[in-house]
Formats: sequence, structure tokens, C-alpha cells
Amino acid sequence: MKKFVADPSFWALFPGAAIGVLAVEGVNKAARLSPEQSAEVEALLKSANAAALAGLDQGAALSQYRPVAVWREAYQKFPTKKGARCSIEALLKRVSKGEPVGSIAPTVDITNAVSLKYALPIGAEDMDAFDGDLHLGVMAGGEDFLPIGADEPDPPRPGELAYYDAAGAVCRCWNWRDGRRTAVKDSTTSEFIAMECVDPARMDELKAALDELAGLLERYTGARVVAKGVVSQACREIMIQA
Repeated sequence: MKKFVADPSFWALFPGAAIGVLAVEGVNKAARLSPEQSAEVEALLKSANAAALAGLDQGAALSQYRPVAVWREAYQKFPTKKGARCSIEALLKRVSKGEPVGSIAPTVDITNAVSLKYALPIGAEDMDAFDGDLHLGVMAGGEDFLPIGADEPDPPRPGELAYYDAAGAVCRCWNWRDGRRTAVKDSTTSEFIAMECVDPARMDELKAALDELAGLLERYTGARVVAKGVVSQACREIMIQA
């Protein structure tokens, strides 16, 4: 059995945060959709890009947009690598420059669509690659970590917040950079998906986004949801795999 646990060190930094968690099995990352389904997913992503653009204040800096600003503030509460930013900022930055997020694969498109629609960061990992339980907490520094696309290790800094398991870090700077060891691949069939929220005023949106993502993955990729819930101060862990 495997579970996801948000450590006391995380709650000491972010007592009002919440993490929406989905554990899905039977995922077909490279699913071949019918023409009708492909058109529906394409329309979903197009609509999400438009909604994200409409939500931006075109006269203001992206860093001042509240869904981005709250994450800029959050990243100041723990040591980070220079230039590290929350994943949602990267998506919104593209949209703000008139470069809509394009199609990659059904599961990625669906996840990006929900992330853009709700302006919430979403990350996925290969659940079968976890060594024991997955945690989110403060690092001692130097934990094993090989970033996606890199040839050399790039371990977390002391005090950095990261997802980790018994073998090392899984995602650095909370939701900034994934590691190669647990990265989702075409062969991945079991995924851990995290959707993070640091704005207490948006908890209802987090729950709505979590429900929508679960339904879309079931409908279009054949995924089977085996765990779904919100991890918070009141409930700090969730079972993700039997």
C-alpha cells in the first residue's frame, strides 16, 4: 500500500493550503480517440485557453494576477533555485503572450485544460515508480534528484520544499521541476496527480477542478479513479494505491 502524506514541516509553512489528489489506474496516455472525442478535447483546450486569457488583466504584469501573485508569495517562504516558478505561471505566461497551449496527447491536453480553466497548478507522476509513500515536506538538502531533460543530478537545497519518497526527491521547489525517475511516460498506466491551492478563498474551485479532471480522465482515457480527495490541515494524508 502507498499513501500521500503532507508532513508537519509543510503545514508549518502553509497552514491554510490544500492539495487535491487523484490516483488513477488504467491510464492510456497515448489513447487514440474517435474523431468526435478528439474534437471535444480540442474544443476543451481551446475554451480553456480563451478563459485563461480573458481572466488576465492585459494592462498589468502577470506577476500581479492573483493566481500567480499568491504563488510568487508562496515561493518566498522557502529556499528555491534561482528562477523557479510555480507551474501554472509557465502556462499563463504562454497564454498572455498570445501563444495558446497546444495539443500534445489526450491526458496532457485534458490536464492542461483544467489547469488553465481554474488557474491552478497540476502535476502528474508515475505512481508505480514511487519508492514507498510519497511525501511533501522540507528537504535536508542533497537528496537524490535527476531532473527531466538533464544529465547531471541537481539535488534540492536545504530547507527547500519538495515532493519526495524513500529514494529521493520527486519534484523540486514544490511544483516546479519533475525528476526523471518518476516522470509519466507513454507506458505509464498508474498516475498520482496533485492539484495545489495556496489561496483559502479558492477551496471550492479546487474541489470543482478536481471533480472535473477526474470525470474527464475517466471519459476520454479509460482511467479508473482509485483515490480522490483534498489533503488539508484537517486530513493530512490519503491512501493512493492498494
